[in-house]
Amino acid sequence: MASQTILSLLICFVAQLAISSSGQINSLDSVPALERSMYKVVDGYPCVRLLNLSGEIGCANPGREKVIAPVVRYHKDHAISQLSSILVSSGDVGSFFNRVATDPGFARKVGGVLIVAEIKTDKFNGFSPDEKFPQSKFSPYDNISYNWNPNGSGIMLKPYSFPVFLLSEDSNSILNEIVVKNEKKDGSYSEGVVEFDVVMQTTKSATHDTESCLNAGTCLPLGGYSVWSSLPPVDTSSTDKTKPIILAMASMDSASFFRDRSLGAESPLSGMLALLAAADALSHSDYLKSFKKQLVFLVLTGESWGFLGSRRFIHELHLQSDGVTGLNKTLIETGTLEINETFGALGQAQASLESDNIRVEVANHLNPGIPPSSMMSFLKKNPQISGTVLEDFDTMFSNEFYHSHLDDFTNINSTSIVAAASLVARALYILASDTKIPNTLDLGSIRVNTTLVESLLHCLVKCDPGLSCGLVKSYIQPSNTCPSSYVGVIVGDPSSPPYPGYSSDISRFIWNFLADRTSLKMENTSLNCQQNCSSTDQVCIKSETDQKGVCVRSTTRYVPAYSTRLHYDSGSWKVLPPNSSDPMGMVDPVWTESNWDTISLRVYTVQTATYSRCILLAGLGITGFSYVAIEITKAIVAKSLKRD
Repeated sequence: MASQTILSLLICFVAQLAISSSGQINSLDSVPALERSMYKVVDGYPCVRLLNLSGEIGCANPGREKVIAPVVRYHKDHAISQLSSILVSSGDVGSFFNRVATDPGFARKVGGVLIVAEIKTDKFNGFSPDEKFPQSKFSPYDNISYNWNPNGSGIMLKPYSFPVFLLSEDSNSILNEIVVKNEKKDGSYSEGVVEFDVVMQTTKSATHDTESCLNAGTCLPLGGYSVWSSLPPVDTSSTDKTKPIILAMASMDSASFFRDRSLGAESPLSGMLALLAAADALSHSDYLKSFKKQLVFLVLTGESWGFLGSRRFIHELHLQSDGVTGLNKTLIETGTLEINETFGALGQAQASLESDNIRVEVANHLNPGIPPSSMMSFLKKNPQISGTVLEDFDTMFSNEFYHSHLDDFTNINSTSIVAAASLVARALYILASDTKIPNTLDLGSIRVNTTLVESLLHCLVKCDPGLSCGLVKSYIQPSNTCPSSYVGVIVGDPSSPPYPGYSSDISRFIWNFLADRTSLKMENTSLNCQQNCSSTDQVCIKSETDQKGVCVRSTTRYVPAYSTRLHYDSGSWKVLPPNSSDPMGMVDPVWTESNWDTISLRVYTVQTATYSRCILLAGLGITGFSYVAIEITKAIVAKSLKRD
């Protein structure tokens, strides 16, 4: 009887094994579907690791492995008992990072951080992760404790040994649902966890500063390509090379705690859009050829990270490199224009606009000097240089979300940009004409295209339509839809002009746009660029759209933007020693960005440790019971055999 029972058990076990194997074989085709049902990939924007000469900032996994931890909601006074993924509301970001900085015990329990994407409301407090005096090291004056940015917390300039993601709006509900389930439990032995894969190559190789990571090839320098364009184009055949230059500048890059959410709508894109619109308005003037001074529009990148663009531009001017061909550094008008002359032109432009909503005022005399801006690079190089910084504030930033992911399109409006563009365009016309009393009719003919401003706003600030808009696609084939104002990294030899794939979508669009708007009409406008343009004073625009392009006569150039302390040679970057002739280089952090293989974020459910312990104990109990049962069965069988 006993032997029959054992035989029956063996048959049942073999049958069950066969069924399980068969089921496994039949389910192989559905493994991807099974994986998708088990693991949910979460969209978000990572904080990444940046490095400088003295160390590192930003975020990364603490080691070579992924971080996996259950999700809990952040509460200011609650303790955390185990390593956890912390879900933080946008309003609690400052409180959270202050606690990380002041409570080491709490910081050790932080496995990763998820910031909830929230829509701004009137009750939303200002938030800026930058310093109260951004980039104070480069200030041309001594009072670097001045509070330009009252909402500044400085959290983006500190290192964190855990990953941090800003969730996309679509991902908020996924994480909230998991947190609610984790909080309720309801006797369940499962919990939702987050898996962070933000492993940086600089962490793997233990290269924790710019010089060591560049030597090891685990990072790349921050940088990109600035663009300048002359209106009208420089006549290279003319013998008169003494025409003074008026340089009008704006910046195209911003910064943020989160790499790919550096939006910068108000700071600096509103100024850049105004400059592009002003260039367009002036390009339609009938008096360009009569200008006594040369207008040059300069759109810089890298300004948020050590004024890379303006410093490199000045350096290239000194070298008279290919990127600045057509410009004479001694003739840049910022060195000869009197402040009163510029302010007078702005006043005349304001009066011509006949609007009570536009006022030009001199900044408060109690200010320590100019606010953080590209002008600092020129003043640091030559303290005697003169220039004017146009801002929408007086004693402190009016932008409550400076260098924040919240500085989005809701922070600006097209009416203000049109007003600023109109003021700048007419002031530049007065200065370039070099006339004391401008003709009212002539000034009135300079009008900003409001439709163009709306298009630029929708294309370069919003994600819908973003870079897929008709205006951008008429010039380039963008690689992304959502525009990003992050400077990026310099890839390969920083040549001018760059390989198209190595310059950003924004940079390439601005180059094409300015080359088109500042160009002179040519007799044969059907010339394409397949056989290159016929003259050195011509450039090829729109070549990405149909692989042919159009040749136009324009003086528009790319200028590399990267630290003056870096040199590229034989496929690698080297840090140059400090040079007393480059005062800003003496304090340059020399920013680089760590390389990485992949960055991902996903959530799934696992059994709790309590459940695992129960399973272990149950397994041990079953094993012990089975052993006893087998021994008893063996004894019964042996006794039965003896009787037989």
